Amino acid sequence: MESWGWVYLTFMASAAQAVRTGGQKHLTQHMSTLAVTLVRFVYGLPFVAAYFVFLLNFYDKEIPTLTMYFLAFCLSASIGQIVATVLLIYLFSFRNFAVGTTYARTEAFLTAVVGALFFNELINFQGWLAIAISVAGVVVITMVKTNIKGASWIARLWNRSAAIGLASGLCFALASLSIRRAALSFGDDTVLFPAAFTLLTMVIMQSTMLGCYVVLKERAQLPVMLREWRVGAFVGATSALGSIGWFTAFTLQKASFVKALGQIEFIFTLAISVLFFREKSPAGELVGMALVVAGIVYLLAVA
Repeated sequence: MESWGWVYLTFMASAAQAVRTGGQKHLTQHMSTLAVTLVRFVYGLPFVAAYFVFLLNFYDKEIPTLTMYFLAFCLSASIGQIVATVLLIYLFSFRNFAVGTTYARTEAFLTAVVGALFFNELINFQGWLAIAISVAGVVVITMVKTNIKGASWIARLWNRSAAIGLASGLCFALASLSIRRAALSFGDDTVLFPAAFTLLTMVIMQSTMLGCYVVLKERAQLPVMLREWRVGAFVGATSALGSIGWFTAFTLQKASFVKALGQIEFIFTLAISVLFFREKSPAGELVGMALVVAGIVYLLAVA
């Protein structure tokens, strides 16, 4: 599992994340940004807890002892993920949200940079090249999809939406690196178990922090969350499935490599638009897609 397991898990996580995003977009029509973010964690908690209990019995283990080192990285990852998710959902309110969401996907490159500078997660030249190629493909697609009349290239590529997207990507990068540190702190060879315990700890933290805020500041959102329980359960289930994939993959492989491979979600989204919605992709978009695929294939060859 350790050689190619992270690849399969990342594909699963990317697909689940793409589906979950659709559910979150629906909820933004009825709820505030923070309430939609809370739905992901609260409705996902039962699924995550059930998964952890299953592994607890399957491996015949005891609940691990909590250390300050583990809790510190879980808290860092929890806050980073909340802020990143809130910023990403906030982008949906912008007319040019596609620019911002694409910049958010530069988290693979940001994860590599932050990991190398602050987490001692060193990457060789081939790894950097693979990440750069895939990120370049995402940028090319952005330039093609965002056609702002009368605007310069700088205006196309840099605006308020782009800044929020970059901030979201940076927070996701910090969260990914912190998750890996937290899970690896146990030194458990089972891989699945420490990843699941890290996930459960984080979801409890996130549900508590956001839940307290919503109760105090946005109490009117609570009945809406209950009314939308069907979509909420869907978002929670897909979020739990995606998180299980991400967390386990982070335990097996460098966070930057996992995030670079995770950009396959962008290809999934474009493929769906072409195959099911009959949308045509211009030549430039196809070039960008080819670069993303080339970067991912090269990454798999050198990882």
